[in-house]
Amino acid sequence: MTAAPQPQEPELPHDLVGIGIGPFNLSLAALADGVHGGLATAFYEQRPAFHWHPGLLIEGATLQVPFLADLVTLADPASPWSFLNYLRTRERLFPFYFSERFHIQRAEYDAYCRWVSDNLPGLHFGHQVDAVRWNAERDAFEVDFTQLDADGEAEALGRAYTRNVAVGVGTQPYIPEPLKPLAEAPTVPVIHSSEYLAHREGLLTAEHITVIGSGQSGAEVFLDLLRARPAGREKITWLARTEAFAPMEYSKLGLEHFTPDYSRYFHALPESVRDDLGPRQWQLHKGIDADTIAAIHDELYRRSLHGGWPDAVLTPGVSVRTAGRVGTTKVELHLEHLQQGTRSRLTTDAVVLATGYRERPLGQLLAGLDAYIRRDAAERPRIDDQFRIVLDPVVTGSVYVQNAERHTHGVGAPDLGLAAWRSATILNSLTGKDPYPMPRRTAFTSFGLERREAPRVPAQLPALTPLVQGR
Repeated sequence: MTAAPQPQEPELPHDLVGIGIGPFNLSLAALADGVHGGLATAFYEQRPAFHWHPGLLIEGATLQVPFLADLVTLADPASPWSFLNYLRTRERLFPFYFSERFHIQRAEYDAYCRWVSDNLPGLHFGHQVDAVRWNAERDAFEVDFTQLDADGEAEALGRAYTRNVAVGVGTQPYIPEPLKPLAEAPTVPVIHSSEYLAHREGLLTAEHITVIGSGQSGAEVFLDLLRARPAGREKITWLARTEAFAPMEYSKLGLEHFTPDYSRYFHALPESVRDDLGPRQWQLHKGIDADTIAAIHDELYRRSLHGGWPDAVLTPGVSVRTAGRVGTTKVELHLEHLQQGTRSRLTTDAVVLATGYRERPLGQLLAGLDAYIRRDAAERPRIDDQFRIVLDPVVTGSVYVQNAERHTHGVGAPDLGLAAWRSATILNSLTGKDPYPMPRRTAFTSFGLERREAPRVPAQLPALTPLVQGR
């Protein structure tokens, strides 16, 4: 007799599934690889391979954080996935040592991350996560994904089960409303700076170019265009909403806003205080590196040595009210100077929008969990101090977020310097242990007053005995 087929054991859930493989989830995967005893993990990314801001890997552009802010070092300096170990495997450790570089080039950081992604197990590129749901019977999340072929077309469907999820889908380019119709039109030369290098050759053929945005990306694009244009015929305009082309706060005590101490302090503030504080800290993360500002000024000054001024206009304090096409190739920008209250028009042949990024909405991805997610007064997910979305207690697993918690953790949320610490915090929380012991203090600054209990006041004063008894 043929034995009856035995029922298959249900698939054991992973300990952790990561959605998105940018630097932050790559950091999490690298540190998870080093947890003693091992963790069952899988990380999914819809792109075919790792790339970090490929449109802005301008030659010579450097990171704004030191090389120690790699994927792992600030949590585990002995990790095999460190930047220094990457250099060692490439036989470049001594050249790096003698170069005396504290801030590495962006292209080198991208190459380092690609080395990690090429060698780290458990990463699945070409996998698009479609939905996340809670399965009460399995006591686990189910993660549905589509496997994509080389052309990005659906090839197969799959499902994974996991006790915990880490969402690291990153940010998306922000395009101001007045310019969206032009940016979406295929024939109009209005691009976001995230695509700058792909369009650079075409931009250089434009008679006049306008750069919009006062941050580091805008400065780097302006400088690169300036260096590539002939002296006296630069024809570049640089506009910004901010009151000045201001340097980023880079003093040593100022940088302590990017420490775990400040993140914990910010998280403990009332929601209304956090919402008011965030926009006022723009110069901590949206200013321009002082060296870039100096390089721009030096280039402009060099072009004035033989008399005359370069044909470049730099104007802060300007907003774009509306925009439209003029003919088939030109763009007209309707401008307003915020301090003067004056308005003007600018006709240009190409526009580069260095207008930053916004957190990618999680609503569609986590729609299957919507009924369980606890929200704040602004309908944003509440996120606890362990980077977990606060869920209904019936959900026993955790959903961690990476770079989607600026409203709860402050300016450090998108900063590469806090990547390893946040990843270590997540792994400590997930395991219930301390595979990565965290320092108790990370800043000289005390960001708040110590909480001291008020002296106790008796509910009722005792009755006083008169010194002299009346007769």
